Amino acid sequence: MHIALFVAIMAVWGLNFAIAKIGLRTLPPILMMALRWGLVALMMVPFLRRPRGQWPAIILLSFTLGFVHFTLIFTGLRTLDAGTAAIAIQLQVPFAAVLAAVVFRDMLGWRRAAGMAIAFAGVAVVAGEPRLEGHYLALAMVIAAACIWSIANIQIKQLGKIDGMSLNGWIGVFATPQLLLGSWLLEDGQWEALGAMDWSVIASVLYQAVFVVGFGYGAWYRLLRVYDVNQAMPFLLLLPVFGVLSGVLMLDESLSVQFIAGGLMTVVGIAIIMLRRPRLVAPGAERI
Repeated sequence: MHIALFVAIMAVWGLNFAIAKIGLRTLPPILMMALRWGLVALMMVPFLRRPRGQWPAIILLSFTLGFVHFTLIFTGLRTLDAGTAAIAIQLQVPFAAVLAAVVFRDMLGWRRAAGMAIAFAGVAVVAGEPRLEGHYLALAMVIAAACIWSIANIQIKQLGKIDGMSLNGWIGVFATPQLLLGSWLLEDGQWEALGAMDWSVIASVLYQAVFVVGFGYGAWYRLLRVYDVNQAMPFLLLLPVFGVLSGVLMLDESLSVQFIAGGLMTVVGIAIIMLRRPRLVAPGAERI
């Protein structure tokens, strides 16, 4: 039963790559993130626990993760196909391994170093596809988002013990005004986009707040009370699989031999890193 729930969570998170792209057809990416985090805050506020002595760290995390990471990944996702974004964002794990080595003096070892090399090589193979021509800036944004996520991962680990759902709620509270300001400064056509929202765009935003955060992270944190992080983290390897499938099934994206080979290389590289030392990834770090 719990294995099925783990897989269901990965499916919900993976499908979000395609579902978010549906919303991005109408909404500017920063505005869509403001709506997402605003809904998360509204859902969570009645249940939030006040973290004592952690306010500055949480506010900084809301900027790093809530604003910078999600602005970069969804701006890149607006141009990239869902499958490519789902593969490229997995570089957050090797980035996290590097930062863990620097910050916590965690020895990389030759196996994890090899896994990192394989993962980056896999993304390079995917980037060599003809479909990526002219979209390298968007790909760079997603890779930069992966790097920022690894920084947020370190921030979460330094917070120590904190309720995961409360953390998501407080990020929503503090990130929403940042995103609204960022949208006002960096984007245009917001009112027109809001007026043009149809049921599919509304469903896209609701899916991200209710299913990705409400169900996905709610169930994830409950499972982490039963299972060790080492047992849970390998299921994250299913995320890019569902991400690629979401693009194929929902957006009619194509698969090529080169793309499949690059994707498999990336997943194998991530598997080597995570299975060697899964604790380097903080269980509370939002992924998409």
